[in-house]
Amino acid sequence: MEEKYELDRAITKTSLLKFALPTIITVVILSIYDIINGIIVSRLINNTALSAITIVMPIGMFAHALGMMLATGGSAIVARKMGEGKELQARKNFSMLFTAAILCGVILTIAGSIFIKPTLQLLGASGEVYTYCLDYARVKMLLFPLSMLSMFFQVFLIAVGKTTFGMMIMLGGGLTNILFDYILIGEFHVGIVGAALASGIGLCVPVLSGLAFFGLKRGSALYFVKPEFDMGVLIKSCTNGISEMVTSLSQCVTIALFNNVLMRMVGKDGVTSVTIAIYAYSLFTAIFMGYSMGTSPIISFNYGRKNKDYLQKIYRYSRQIIFIAGFLMFLSAMLLSRSLVSIFTPMDSSLYGMATHGFRLFSICIVFMGFSIYGSAMFTAYSNGRVSAIISVMRTLVFIVAALLLLPLIFDLNGVWIAMPVAEFLGLLVTLYFTRRNKTKYNYA
Repeated sequence: MEEKYELDRAITKTSLLKFALPTIITVVILSIYDIINGIIVSRLINNTALSAITIVMPIGMFAHALGMMLATGGSAIVARKMGEGKELQARKNFSMLFTAAILCGVILTIAGSIFIKPTLQLLGASGEVYTYCLDYARVKMLLFPLSMLSMFFQVFLIAVGKTTFGMMIMLGGGLTNILFDYILIGEFHVGIVGAALASGIGLCVPVLSGLAFFGLKRGSALYFVKPEFDMGVLIKSCTNGISEMVTSLSQCVTIALFNNVLMRMVGKDGVTSVTIAIYAYSLFTAIFMGYSMGTSPIISFNYGRKNKDYLQKIYRYSRQIIFIAGFLMFLSAMLLSRSLVSIFTPMDSSLYGMATHGFRLFSICIVFMGFSIYGSAMFTAYSNGRVSAIISVMRTLVFIVAALLLLPLIFDLNGVWIAMPVAEFLGLLVTLYFTRRNKTKYNYA
């Protein structure tokens, strides 16, 4: 089979997992090196610096959100055109979206640098934490173009079936990040600025690799050609991928809200506690995200081919895989909660008890979130950005904000920790409603 038909494969549980596995590993790697970055900062600098990274986190996630929007929305369009046999058109669309990603990153860097101080104040930075935040954010904002391109290349490598290559370059970037974290913070004592610089150096690995692959490998299904501006495709990519952007932006809002609520209730130890919970939680979320991202191009490709049998198999097998994975991950979270928290803070610290208790309550959401994550990605793959966005907005913004504002009034600090599980359960109900409503439209059930 020619390389450009990598997405054209028989559908079994094994083939889906085999195709998605490198992407799952890639997303998990991204989460792990974020976690290791947090460990290095907390151990080699202090917990205040770790709190600062959490406060600044939404800024970096904003660039990630825009890159995700262009990449996932655009890849669904491009993969569908490859399935229809419109290869030249697919390459022109791909090249145009690449150019748009660069321009967007540059504009975002300029705007972010201008409004950096009011942005940090809005995110809740104050006192000693503010100084750390300012130093860290100044460097992170310069990395917006690299962050967007890293996400762009990762998604499109999946679209051409090069999931293993995508995994390897992200692994290389992650290891580079960790290495320079240790060098800059541990050996040269650059402090929190070193953590930001290490992130930038790590991002160079997947970006340069992506440029080389799509710029030099002319035998691939996709490669750079002279971009042809198409406003319709650009708008469709943005609207189709808006759910992924909304998910990331919603996380920005909810993390900022978590930080503000906990800072008000228990001070910076509360922010550090939720940082630990979010890091561990992101590790489990990454598995669902990786599977959803890894299988989405197969859905788009077979939707373009109008292969009803394959679409039904993908949906049926994916539900089974997600249910089993969710159950096993929840059990793992409960059993490993003490060990995971102890990585960040000593067991004899006052912070340990709060973080462990919070993480256990927080982890209940693992049971509910898998199918919602997959459902949103599935509708993006079918180019139904509206339904995908509704699912994302409800589960990652509306329900969480409502829960965070209401539940602490009733359950005090425990209300903060159970806000995420309650929101994810309600999000699951919304996802089930839309999957039932649209099953005959897309023939996946």
